[in-house]
Amino acid sequence: MNKVFLIGNLTRDPEHSETSAGVSVCHFSIAVNRNYASADGERQADFFNVTAWRGLADTIARYTKKGHKVAVVGSIQMRTYEDNQGIKRTAVDIIAQDIEFLTSKSAANADDGFYDAPAAGAQPAKKKPTLQSFDDDGDIPF
Repeated sequence: MNKVFLIGNLTRDPEHSETSAGVSVCHFSIAVNRNYASADGERQADFFNVTAWRGLADTIARYTKKGHKVAVVGSIQMRTYEDNQGIKRTAVDIIAQDIEFLTSKSAANADDGFYDAPAAGAQPAKKKPTLQSFDDDGDIPF
């Protein structure tokens, strides 16, 4: 069985195009944090190239951009190619079968596409609602 589940952030805006046969394809990459930090306390990440096809490609291109957090379900595909110097290389790609958008709708609609947490000690911009008093004559209405 070849199945992979990844949760990460898009490292760049998705690249959406069509094949010569008119099939939609979308390429993007995600950064997935590792569960541990290095000896100096720095968190490390792995970067995965992801390809989606047809309707899924259209959906990803329409609703995601750099920085958005997504969950990708797919399979691993390995390919070999020859670089400009004639050296054989191996690339690992993820072929997306399903995707779930994990960035909140309000954060996704923000100008920069990120959710910026307030700085330490900063006051939230949201105003707390105030309660208004009302005249209670003690009668129960039912």
